[in-house]
Amino acid sequence: MRLRRILAAGIATAALAGLGLTGAATATAATAQGAPSDVTPSECQQGGGTPHLADSTCEGGTHNGERLD
Repeated sequence: MRLRRILAAGIATAALAGLGLTGAATATAATAQGAPSDVTPSECQQGGGTPHLADSTCEGGTHNGERLD
């Protein structure tokens, strides 16, 4: 009986530690990706995109979907 309690406590501790590590990895991945940066219309064109001044975004190329300065 005592062995079962020790084993159960060990499993619970490992499970809680695993959840903590998973949450930290998820937070790090979200931070690393970050929000889209602002680009100038010139940078948009140099990246192969087309600046759309009406909605202030770059469409196409390497800066697709990023906001214009």
